[in-house]
Amino acid sequence: MPSIEQRETSLPVGVIVEKRRSNHPWMDWGWKPVEVFHALDLSLARWTVMHSADDLTRYYAGFTTVALHRKDSEALRLNLMLNTPEIYVALAPQTDEPGFPWKLKGVTASSYDAQDWLDGDSLLVEKLPMPDPVAAFIQAFVEHHHIDMPFKKRKRDRLDIEEQKFGKHPVFTPLTRQ
Repeated sequence: MPSIEQRETSLPVGVIVEKRRSNHPWMDWGWKPVEVFHALDLSLARWTVMHSADDLTRYYAGFTTVALHRKDSEALRLNLMLNTPEIYVALAPQTDEPGFPWKLKGVTASSYDAQDWLDGDSLLVEKLPMPDPVAAFIQAFVEHHHIDMPFKKRKRDRLDIEEQKFGKHPVFTPLTRQ
């Protein structure tokens, strides 16, 4: 297990991706990440079949790391406060391996990072329940590094209205009746 005392650490996780027959007229198969687990054995080959049925195949897509940085402790803390903490998996399109249109881009526990991934148009991002061992590690990391920062409302600077006028004289002079 990595150390939580460092300001930046990572935890290895494995990802299971499901390939399911689609009813869509333009697409034969749908791909979707379905599970994340704490990767203890990193020797398993990518795209190993874990389960196969007629219309469904589950693959081990590979392992990656969940990067944790102390500056992200607020986002991680908010995630852990949910009834079911979430972990986000991103798949990117690829053409290197025939038969597999996606490759594992990353896994994050920060909803802020997931939002950044969703801002693009090419990634497939899926929200999954966070596994208990991963949640326990992140919880320990957050407890060690999180510091509550009080909200400070910024006060406006005082402006000297006379100094900020465009010119010294008005653009036009109103007519006065005599």
